[in-house]
Amino acid sequence: MHYTFYPKGVCSTQIDLDVDDNGRVHNIAYTGGCNGNLKALSALAEGLTVAEVVNKLYGITCGFKGTSCSDQLARNLKATLKEA
Repeated sequence: MHYTFYPKGVCSTQIDLDVDDNGRVHNIAYTGGCNGNLKALSALAEGLTVAEVVNKLYGITCGFKGTSCSDQLARNLKATLKEA
């Protein structure tokens, strides 16, 4: 299933990704933000389960912000898990 998230409080403005039938995350693409870092994050999270992504990234902050692009990915995936 394809998901589009709109992060809050960070530089990126959109996160697109797919979650397969086994709960694994694929094709993560950020719009905006730190291009190189977000490409690296996307590559590292590729193929992980939703739970693994949430466990690894939830709570990571960026500078003085109380969140980060990584944390926003985790928060949105966690909310999606609760809805499922």
